[in-house]
Amino acid sequence: MKRLIINADDFGLHPSINSGIMKGFQQGGITSTTIMSAAGYFEDAVSRALAVPGLGIGVHLTLVGEKPVCPSDKVSSLIDRQGNFAVKYPQFLLRFLSGKICLAQIETEFSAQIAKVMNTGIRITHLDSHQHLHIMPGIIDIVLALAARYKIKAVRIPDEAYFFQGGLPLKPGRMLARNGLTILARRARCKAGQKGVLTPDHFFGMLAGGHMSEQQLCNIVEHLPDGSSEIMIHPGSDDDMLKQQFDWNYHWEAELRAVTGKKIIQRLTENKVRLISFGELRNA
Repeated sequence: MKRLIINADDFGLHPSINSGIMKGFQQGGITSTTIMSAAGYFEDAVSRALAVPGLGIGVHLTLVGEKPVCPSDKVSSLIDRQGNFAVKYPQFLLRFLSGKICLAQIETEFSAQIAKVMNTGIRITHLDSHQHLHIMPGIIDIVLALAARYKIKAVRIPDEAYFFQGGLPLKPGRMLARNGLTILARRARCKAGQKGVLTPDHFFGMLAGGHMSEQQLCNIVEHLPDGSSEIMIHPGSDDDMLKQQFDWNYHWEAELRAVTGKKIIQRLTENKVRLISFGELRNA
């Protein structure tokens, strides 16, 4: 039996991303999203989410690119003099690996981010993180402890297979980075299993992150393994507007077209794939 979660990241980051995710859920294959309570358009995302109770919603835990939910004095090791998180993950990792980040402050901030989502009335299906920082050694232990505290049953494990290419052109540097992440993610998977936290069996979307075309999405579905899988995507409704704010070189509109096109729905039917959310993993 093949069961699939198609999860859209970055809900709450920008109105064009919020609207793209909603369109992908209502007109396409998106079953799940992860909301950023530290992002500037969180309230817009909450309003949209509460109007569509069928959409699974997790928390996209955030340590880079935004401002903390907590007061600055509670998270001083996580922010700069202006009160912002590190702009990008390499800056955070440098501080983390040099011992300048306080793990207790990460727990405080993550707890506040989760509580902020829960207080809206949203039922949280799972936890993951912006730039996948939740699988870092030490941080994964915090995330699993918070999952238990808040009775959240599942987490993302971004362990895309080492030799998976998915029809993308071979880029050794990107594959090396992906495989390094997979090593950490598989260690995190073991810890999640030991704690009884649910995870999909398989993960896709790392190499194609921000560049998932319709053909690549169809390729994944056509070769989907048995069990439960997650495909990570980043849809949005206005590339020009998003590129003015984010220098990620993502193709948000193309990813939205991929997940709402007739081909993907046809492939899902042909391959007898059942769409689920993280909240249905226990049944899977």
